Amino acid sequence: MSLGYNAAMDLALPALLRSFRPEQWLKNGFVVAPLVFSGRVFDPVSWPATAVAVIGFCAASSATYVVNDLMDREADRRHPEKRHRPIASGEVGIGGAVAVVAVLGAVAAVAAVILGSGFAAILGGYLGLTTLYSLGLKRAVFVDVMVVAAGFVLRVVGGAVAIAVPVSHWLLMCAFLLALYLALGKRRSELVLLGADAGLHRAVLGHYTLPMVDQAISVVLGATLVAYTLYTVAPDTIQKVGSEGLMVTVPVVLYGLFRYLYVLHRHELGGSPARVLLTDRPLLVCVILWILVSAMVVMWPW
Repeated sequence: MSLGYNAAMDLALPALLRSFRPEQWLKNGFVVAPLVFSGRVFDPVSWPATAVAVIGFCAASSATYVVNDLMDREADRRHPEKRHRPIASGEVGIGGAVAVVAVLGAVAAVAAVILGSGFAAILGGYLGLTTLYSLGLKRAVFVDVMVVAAGFVLRVVGGAVAIAVPVSHWLLMCAFLLALYLALGKRRSELVLLGADAGLHRAVLGHYTLPMVDQAISVVLGATLVAYTLYTVAPDTIQKVGSEGLMVTVPVVLYGLFRYLYVLHRHELGGSPARVLLTDRPLLVCVILWILVSAMVVMWPW
């Protein structure tokens, strides 16, 4: 009996971990942005607080993924890719999924307690927003991608609250627009993959068309570049950084936006921005270069 139980747990554990979607934790890198751009990279107090904030958002986001997979398991079973997800495939049962959500919720709650009421409010707002998304907002055309983008803004605000620094409105706008750009790219990839049956797999896809999404992507791409450029020369940014040096990162950001657009159209990998970042070497190099140059400008103004 014990051996059978242990064997079952050995088989279930990898599936449970996959249900967390750990590759999506890359999105929580947005939580670190306030630490970098506030010039607190060498602050021994800010790093632990940021780490706890990242853990909190990782747990909270994984909990929402599991809940969403539970609610969509029947539709996911008809999807050519999502049918392999642990819950849709039956590798993780409903009871196990509910238990996982409880554990992840407890981890997020501990992080909230450690960082205080301000961070708890932001994390609670994130959970509330993602719950509303799962319950119905994901079926509203364009509202669905804007809600996803708002979740990234809350990540940035949560990172700022965790280390008690003000966050630039331009930085929040950049986070929102970049996330919206990626979310639209994901919708485009789904439309291409599922074709005429797209609306049967995700109701909101029945309201999108490829020309419409392509136009929206073009608009958001331009807006993202303008917002980031204005952020680099904003008075409060120059005051924090000590120079206009961040302007040198604008071409790097432009290349990254173009590279993702290229991958969308040529390789159809946009269904998972995290997967694109991990598998497309030029884009990964671009992101690493942006991080390095930005860190150098912030730490050694010039």
